[in-house]
Amino acid sequence: MTTHRERIQAALRGEIIDRPPVALWRHFPVDDESADSLATAQLGFQGLYDFDLVKVTPASSFSVRDWGVEDEWRGNAEGTRTYTKRFIREPRDWERLTILEPTAPNLARQLECLGLIRARLGQHTPVLQTVFNPLAQAKHLAGEPTLMQHLRTHPVAVERGLRTIAESTRLFIQAATRQGIDGIFYAVQHAQGRLLSREDFVRFSREADIMLLRSASDMWCNVLHLHGEDVYFDAVVDYPAQVINWHDREAGPALGEAGRRWPRGLCGGLSRNTLVTGTAKDVAREAAEAFAAPDRARLILSTGCVVPIVAPHGNILAARRAFDAPTCTASGQRR
Repeated sequence: MTTHRERIQAALRGEIIDRPPVALWRHFPVDDESADSLATAQLGFQGLYDFDLVKVTPASSFSVRDWGVEDEWRGNAEGTRTYTKRFIREPRDWERLTILEPTAPNLARQLECLGLIRARLGQHTPVLQTVFNPLAQAKHLAGEPTLMQHLRTHPVAVERGLRTIAESTRLFIQAATRQGIDGIFYAVQHAQGRLLSREDFVRFSREADIMLLRSASDMWCNVLHLHGEDVYFDAVVDYPAQVINWHDREAGPALGEAGRRWPRGLCGGLSRNTLVTGTAKDVAREAAEAFAAPDRARLILSTGCVVPIVAPHGNILAARRAFDAPTCTASGQRR
């Protein structure tokens, strides 16, 4: 019998054993306020759908709360929380950031959650921890408008803050690795034209991104998540990750085109809108289209970002069962 780990590893080698891997993930608002409740929610979701990997999804604020950021749950359909207090207000605040050790309360709580999940799942299901890149964390610390203003008017101060964030993140990745996870889900949010020029993205993000992904190189299933529209896909194709995940349905590039530009694992194929407002047949159709892409052997079927918490059970189940009926040969042909 093929395990989830074996199935993902086969996909990364460009093989298909019994079926392509499938994985979806979502936020767990309210449950994400303690290590035990988030672990229980994640394990319950996995127990219901039996996906091929578990992407642990805390609130985006988990990595910045120990700097004084605050947020609260207000009913967002994606399950995300609303920021109510920022740490960065003035340009000089970037230099007030101090390096966070993994023993800081909120980081330690997330590490505890990882330990609980790993202990319950065993080694046959890959576990990934969400890690926001330094520029995304800077947005969480300051808010997007303030960050954009400071990048224009006080770039050197922001760069100093980004170095502090990067070192804190490196230490957290090291600690998460010791919890026995299989990779990180590395979220890059500013590689898109509506936010930064390509030159500014490279200046403020690239060096730290590559350093942090290399710091996770002992793990075998690191996923690079490229968030948003009008993305600089070619600016990250040499990032050292095993898999790339992006909004292929909503923003492109399409799976086939992306496969020519990224020679490793691909993660996508489904639209979040379809999962929320479509039918199970619509979900199955999108899955079949994804499987017909030229690089289907390297595919992990998923969406370009978190599944909204309002997505119907039947549609999520249709995604999980999309490849259950037919069997697939190693060459990727159905029979």
